Amino acid sequence: MGAIWVPLALSLKVALWATVINLVLGVAVAFGLSRWRSPAREMVDSALTLPLVLPPTVLGYYLLVLLGRHGMLGRWLDGMGIHLVFTWQGAVIAATLVAFPLVQKAARAAFEAVDPQFEDAARVLGLREAAVFFRVSLPLAARGITAGALLAFARALGEFGATLMIAGNLPGRTQTLSVAIYAAVQAGDDRTAGIMVAVTSVTCVLALLLAGWLAPNPLRRTRS
Repeated sequence: MGAIWVPLALSLKVALWATVINLVLGVAVAFGLSRWRSPAREMVDSALTLPLVLPPTVLGYYLLVLLGRHGMLGRWLDGMGIHLVFTWQGAVIAATLVAFPLVQKAARAAFEAVDPQFEDAARVLGLREAAVFFRVSLPLAARGITAGALLAFARALGEFGATLMIAGNLPGRTQTLSVAIYAAVQAGDDRTAGIMVAVTSVTCVLALLLAGWLAPNPLRRTRS
């Protein structure tokens, strides 16, 4: 059973880290785009959405070019003793990149749906911009952000192509559940592959149900 639970634990760790990083970066970028008035805004949004349409192997290749020992950023990191290729941290970076547009798109739509009158009223009452964001904008956009986060978690949990390119397939170190399923199928171990597929499916369903239960719901609060 270790052949199943070890990749599952690693996949959950990678997906959780990727989701946390995307929540911070995605919310910040989404809020900036929702308030930025410029003809270049949609071009920037399109560039940030590219990971949704590019093949994962292409993203993995870009990461190798950037983070490899002879890459533009990898050479600098190597001098500091930081190696990301063939590590679980590299898998986190791959999952973060692939899932980022899901958080950014959902959060931007949520921020744009916030009634500006609420924010203006908070400013009239003397709140600074940071307080307006944390006490008005962010709570009102919380449901949309939560929806994007759970989609990003599910996407990061099942990431395969970019992860395989940047992190490889090292059992116990970088072998996530999706990569382990591929390895089991290649080895002809259909029983193990079937169990892994079932575990992945159940885990994703439970994650979606839990996130839906935790998501802010005004109707639930009203009934309570």
